[in-house]
Amino acid sequence: MLEVENLRVELTYSSADIVDEISFHIVAGEVLGLVGESGSGKSTIGLALLGHQRRGARVAGGEVRLEGDNILTWSPGRLRKLRGGVVSYVPQDPSASLNPALRIGKQLEETLEAHAYGGSSKARHDRIDEMMSEVLLPADREFLQRYPHQLSGGQLQRVALAMAFACRPKVIVLDEPTTALDVTTQSHVLGTVRDLCVAHGVAALYVTHDLAVVASVADRLAVMYAGRMVELGPKEQLFKSAAHPYTKRLIQAVPDISGRFELVGIPGRAPPPGHRPEGCFFAPRCEFADDKARREFPGVTHVSESHQVRCWHAEEVFAEAARARGLRKDGSGRDEQDKGLLAVRGLQAYYRSRHVLHDVNIEVWPRQCVAVVGESGSGKTTLARCVVGLHREFSGEVLLRGKALETSARSRDQQSRRQIQYIFQSPYSSLNPRKTIGQIIAQPLRLFSDLGRRDAEARTIEALERVSLSGAYLSRYPDQLSGGERQRVAIARALAAQPSLLVCDEVTSALDVSVQAAIVELLGELQRDLGLGLLFITHNLALIRTIAQEVAVMADGRIVEAGPVASVLDSPQADYTKKLLSDTPSLTTV
Repeated sequence: MLEVENLRVELTYSSADIVDEISFHIVAGEVLGLVGESGSGKSTIGLALLGHQRRGARVAGGEVRLEGDNILTWSPGRLRKLRGGVVSYVPQDPSASLNPALRIGKQLEETLEAHAYGGSSKARHDRIDEMMSEVLLPADREFLQRYPHQLSGGQLQRVALAMAFACRPKVIVLDEPTTALDVTTQSHVLGTVRDLCVAHGVAALYVTHDLAVVASVADRLAVMYAGRMVELGPKEQLFKSAAHPYTKRLIQAVPDISGRFELVGIPGRAPPPGHRPEGCFFAPRCEFADDKARREFPGVTHVSESHQVRCWHAEEVFAEAARARGLRKDGSGRDEQDKGLLAVRGLQAYYRSRHVLHDVNIEVWPRQCVAVVGESGSGKTTLARCVVGLHREFSGEVLLRGKALETSARSRDQQSRRQIQYIFQSPYSSLNPRKTIGQIIAQPLRLFSDLGRRDAEARTIEALERVSLSGAYLSRYPDQLSGGERQRVAIARALAAQPSLLVCDEVTSALDVSVQAAIVELLGELQRDLGLGLLFITHNLALIRTIAQEVAVMADGRIVEAGPVASVLDSPQADYTKKLLSDTPSLTTV
């Protein structure tokens, strides 16, 4: 159905390649997973399948053949008919791709009208009913009359899928469509994608950085690194016996819900276009690198008929990958001599007349991480906001070291505010883009201490070094940092205040698995070395195996199950917990 051969996309202003030497094919009904860290070129390849590139990039060579016809030679008019009709695209954020001023039904109808699908208004309305049924959404007038803001994230993503499959395309590109979804909604969306591709013979490219997600939907896997495809083959072969060290390290960075294997991050970062080294691009981060790897980029080696790799040490990596991952070491929990740090008792929270939290009770001790998990809308973030005093409409008690706290952060004393620090979900929106990293980290020092300029700078550098960054970052701005580096800065800002409790609200959900692993390793070290207590809000059950000692499972504003992580995940009692676990993607099922 689709063939890509020697595709090269360049920056228009420098001719440096974004991606190069990209070749693969997808047959009808097959899902090819395209994985790699942010900046590896995944989305660039996905857009090339629509004959499109973002501003500042251009296709400089190669072919994209749809049933044998190279679409890169087509006229703009012909490409407009292709997009949405023959090749469809599902973006990462459906809320940004749907028109907020138009009703859902109208947007679906416009998609059919634009491609002249269906000969009459009745035929198009019948197709809309069929589309909504395929993505398990109601097709009644009340639902179709809603605006995008009146739908949940999962419903919006299903509408985007319905729109993409509306005209029965031959190829579909899915660009990280489940990144922001909880595990239950994600499971439903992935099942819908898989079923629609098989039922209608659609060739799909699934772009993601999450190997556990792609394991549940893809047939084959292509691994990208710094603009090159470094490994391609059946997912079972790559997961069980990867032949490229980067693939091997990516697999080690995926949280293991069984709790058997150690989570290991990848040090360093991938080089951007125009700054890639001679030889193998992964060599600076690779344990197998030698002089030959640093001088010459490897060609394609066939491990088997369907499994290819670009590595000078493929046989050695293949043999080592076939052995088991490193077993996980038990994380440190609370010390018996510790005194209680945070206690939440009988918490009832409201949004005006709406009751959102019901009799919530949680305790956090020093050197202990308590994870709070559940679907979107279960009340996790509201609980966190009550603890730090950002949500004031609640009753019950929030106690810090036995002392009851006021509902509002503004009403709390300075010492209480200093001891509880909040790390937000998005590192891209939680840092002020107009301030340097030094100014951002120094802000808590101005609020909570009267240090002189020299002492404040020393404390700022100390906070940076705590998160494995150097003083060279002081003069940089957030836009000069990667997502992982920004999240480290957000953690450093919290540490500068010398807190006792960190409230981490989905702090890794927007990060690559390799960066996520590094951040989780860092938080674990801080928990042990500084005696910090962590309240860790997440929807990723596999992740809590690595960092948490206790877990509370929330549903509809209530804690339905709580206890030690191993007990809850290995022997869940609540039906809701069992459902969450069954919906959580895992490499162990491959």
